[in-house]
Order: sequence, then C-alpha cells, then structure tokens
Amino acid sequence: MTRQPHDQLAKEYLEELLAPLGEVKTSKDVKSEVQEIDVWFVPTTSSANSELGLLGKMAVKSCLFEPYRNAPNEVEIRSCLLKLYSVQGELLRQAKREKRSISEEELPCLWILTPTCSEKILDGFGAKPKQDWEKGVYFLSGLLKAAIVAINQLPIAEDTLWLRVLGKGKTQTQAINEVVQLSEEDNKWKYLLEIFASWRKNLELNSNVSDEEKELIMSLSPAYLKQREEWKQEGKEEGRQEGRQEGRQEGQKDGQRLMIESLLTVRFGNLDEELSAIVSRLMELSLIERTQLLLHLSREELLARFKVD
Repeated sequence: MTRQPHDQLAKEYLEELLAPLGEVKTSKDVKSEVQEIDVWFVPTTSSANSELGLLGKMAVKSCLFEPYRNAPNEVEIRSCLLKLYSVQGELLRQAKREKRSISEEELPCLWILTPTCSEKILDGFGAKPKQDWEKGVYFLSGLLKAAIVAINQLPIAEDTLWLRVLGKGKTQTQAINEVVQLSEEDNKWKYLLEIFASWRKNLELNSNVSDEEKELIMSLSPAYLKQREEWKQEGKEEGRQEGRQEGRQEGQKDGQRLMIESLLTVRFGNLDEELSAIVSRLMELSLIERTQLLLHLSREELLARFKVD
C-alpha cells in the first residue's frame, strides 16, 4: 500500500524522469514480505544522464528508490534494506535456475530519499559521505549496497534539482519553482508540470485534507497555477487534459515497445523475427506481469506462450 499521497506523486514523478533511461517498475510486490518496492529501476545504458544531474548519476546501475515524505525511523530503514535483499535474493535464485552467474555489480542498490535525516540515524547505520558525491548523500557500509539521501542537505544547484523536488516545505517549493522556470525554456519538462498540477487538483478535491496534504498543496501550487493558465489560454481546460493524456499514452506505448525489445535483446543476444513478432502481445500485459515473464521464461517458453497464429 502507498504510505501517503506524496509517495504516489514521487512514483509518477520518478517514472517520468527515469523512463527514457531504462525499465521502471513501481509498487512492485516483494514475494517474501507483504510489502511493496516504491520504484525499481533497471537502466538500459551504462552512462549517466547529465540532464538529471545527481539523480542520473544514481540511476547508472540497477537500483531501488524509496522516497519518504517524513524522515524514516530505524524500523522503516531496516524495512527498506529487507526489500533490497529480497530483490537480490530473487535475482540470485533466478540466475541459479538459468544456470548462469550474477556478479555483485549486477545486484541492485538502494537509495532512501528522505527530506531530513538525524545524526543519530546516520551514526546508527554507519552512513558516511563519500568522495565525489554531493553533500547530503550518505553511504552505508559498502557491502550493504545502500545509501541515505538527506534532501534538505543537498546543495542548491541544477544537479540536485530533480531530487530536491521530493523534499519538503521550502526545499520542495523552491525546487518546483525551478522546474516551472525550466519548463518555460524547454517543453520537454512540461509533463512534469502536468503531474504536479493534476496531483494538486486531486488533493484539493478531498473532503478531509490533512495538514500534511495542505503543505503538499502549497508546494505544488506554482506548477498548478502555471499549468492552469496554459489550459485557460487554450480555452478548453478539460479537453487539453484529455488530449495530453492521449498523447502521453501514445508515447508510453512507444516506450513500452522499446523497453520490451531491449530486454529481449539483452536476454537472448538479438531480436530476430520470431521474437519481434511477440512484442505486441507482450505489450498487452501489465508492467509487472510482462517483466516477470521476460525475466523468467526461456526463449522457447516465450515463443510458445505468445505464438502469433
């Protein structure tokens, strides 16, 4: 279950930013525990995306993102670590079934994104800064493959913008204002404004708005006002949203096809005519279902299951 509205917003936001770089899975079930991973990311390229700054640097390797609206306590951080090791266990078991090896480098790492973090938490988990990483990023002991990002400690710079959006209070409001300004210079960030604006509108429609949600509404307001003005200028606010949604769906379909083709190529070496023929059938499945099949079924099993008559 989603912990609170901020988490769902964070999932949509991270998915929008990371989708061009690789496979993004949100709300993925962990089999060994009744819990979900917020965002599981598998890159399709080994180079960092310079436009995303620190977030792009973090997403160079397979990883889990766990964003928090309020600073997590000791139990919640241990729960995140449990999710990480459950995923690693799944991948190791899968490799064993397929009679192949998996390197330490291939196993995912964990990024815990928190608006603030106390010295007590950092000391308790042995989390320390690392050379060549921004202030506010604290790594647990190397073999744990995990880090805590204290968003309020990140430098106010373009490189940290995309993570500061997931902060709280003034940190988040300032970052969203920066995204609004960027969207005026480059239309490719326009979808982010629509995510923010839609979430702000949905929160306002709730009959019982909590103090936490009121704060989030305030942070999202700059993006909402900017987007609302554009809708008004079009003279068709609702039609604008529907048209954007249709365009977004078409873009998502293209992204889904590319991700499926990439996974097939990585697993089986090349994308021949037989594999290409089943891509459309795989696109009809949910993200979680098709990802599980692509990771677990052999070439012969996939072709047999999705054979085109």
